[in-house]
Amino acid sequence: MVFEKIKGLIDAPFTPFSPNGDVDLTPIPAYARMLAKNGLRGVFVNGSSGEGYMLTSEERTRLAEAWRNALPECFKLIVHVGSCCLRESQRLASHAQSIEAWGIGAMAPPFPKISRIEELVCYCEEIASAAPRLPFYYYHIPAFNGAFLPMVDFLRAVEKRIPNFAGIKYTYESIYEYNQCRLYAGGKFDMLHGQDETLLPSLAMGGAQGGIGGTTNYNGRCLVGIIEAWQRGDLQEARRLQNYAQEVINVICRFRGNIVGGKRIMKLIGLNLGANRTPFLNITPEEEQRLKQELEQIDFFHQCNTF
Repeated sequence: MVFEKIKGLIDAPFTPFSPNGDVDLTPIPAYARMLAKNGLRGVFVNGSSGEGYMLTSEERTRLAEAWRNALPECFKLIVHVGSCCLRESQRLASHAQSIEAWGIGAMAPPFPKISRIEELVCYCEEIASAAPRLPFYYYHIPAFNGAFLPMVDFLRAVEKRIPNFAGIKYTYESIYEYNQCRLYAGGKFDMLHGQDETLLPSLAMGGAQGGIGGTTNYNGRCLVGIIEAWQRGDLQEARRLQNYAQEVINVICRFRGNIVGGKRIMKLIGLNLGANRTPFLNITPEEEQRLKQELEQIDFFHQCNTF
């Protein structure tokens, strides 16, 4: 099977919660319009930014359906279906196919820890088989699950095993390995870059065409701008924007990262998506003020995503 390779950036959205902690679907149409307006090409829902492993299966299917109903024209919906329960992953994959999502993806489960290539291939094989018409992406994020496995070896092992295997969402520090994966089998697989802080190096060395980001939720204009500057040969502007993207990331790292600090930034730019689920330690009102001040110091609110 041959699938379209993604060009541009896909956003990994946060999950909106109401004050009582229930999933709140009402912000999603405005959320989708905002992302499209700022140059994003789709969403990868129920992943790490969306606290997917902390949602029930019913919540995950409702979220997928809500995003499917809110999609702007030519906007892609990829559904993360990974779970510690393989049968649940298969049900989520089948549901994604039934609502005509564009694709599915799964990271390795945090438990049990996968430590062998064959284990990972079997896991992906059984999930992908539940949605055979959709492209399947493996979400490589070993910092979350300890699956520090060589991805070229994984591609070699998976190549003839999963007919609908499309590629990898690569969220790891090795630009060298990323490039080796991109070059494998003449560039056969779609390698989606997953670290916003190194988007420009992936374009320069790895020949990336697409990616999936978390800070694109609020800093998408900047990250889309990196790709546009690179494509028109303006390396100076691409460097400036990449360095600025790192300034934003430096701020969120002081506020417990993208899932916690980044989600609170959404409130500051006009879309309150609620708190994070326990055990995440939520931003306090005092921290929110400091977060806002630090963002003002780097002129963030004149450069961030707009509605």
